Amino acid sequence: MQFTYLTGGQPVGIDVFVPAQAGQYPIVLALHGSSGLYSGSNQFPQMLADRGFAVFLPHFFETTGTTWATPPIIRDNFPTWTIAISDALDFAQDHPMSDRGRIGIVGFSLGAYLALSLASQQSRVKAIVDFFGGMPNDFATQVRHLPPVLILHGDHDTVVPVSEAHKLEALYRARQAPYEIKIYPNANHGFNGFNMLDAGQRTYFFLKKYLAEENAK
Repeated sequence: MQFTYLTGGQPVGIDVFVPAQAGQYPIVLALHGSSGLYSGSNQFPQMLADRGFAVFLPHFFETTGTTWATPPIIRDNFPTWTIAISDALDFAQDHPMSDRGRIGIVGFSLGAYLALSLASQQSRVKAIVDFFGGMPNDFATQVRHLPPVLILHGDHDTVVPVSEAHKLEALYRARQAPYEIKIYPNANHGFNGFNMLDAGQRTYFFLKKYLAEENAK
């Protein structure tokens, strides 16, 4: 179902996917990449909702009238999108089927950069899944919080080089923060076939592990 929330006084769309049975479930925010809504992030919301998560897909490009984000557009609008995503988390935490203490974010490419940037500053985020993204250097040098991360990347990525995955891994190792990493041989930007099946499984089990009820604070 589609709802709206406010960010900077502006209404923004947000798609909500929840389990069929009533209850309170861990929150997962799904963040799309630079090619826009439903460009990759649509592959997981319903699957995760069917498996016990309350999933929220914010239309954060609406805040800047963006349909396709080039590098200059990303540089100009990254702060605005980060605020919009934080406001989307506020909306998600207030949803009646959400367990507000259990929050994860699944980000795809640009969405992963936004997810990691936000999570580095907000301790309410308990888990991140990074699909072929990374963390901007400005945020990596000002980290306040490093939730567990699952890093998924192709070693032949021509859009976001695999070095971004290794930089993130090095940051986590240096901070002794929990992480998991899978580099897919010969995979480019975006996964398909068995790689996507594997990534989906890893995403589910990672979120299930780190958003378990006993981990809520």
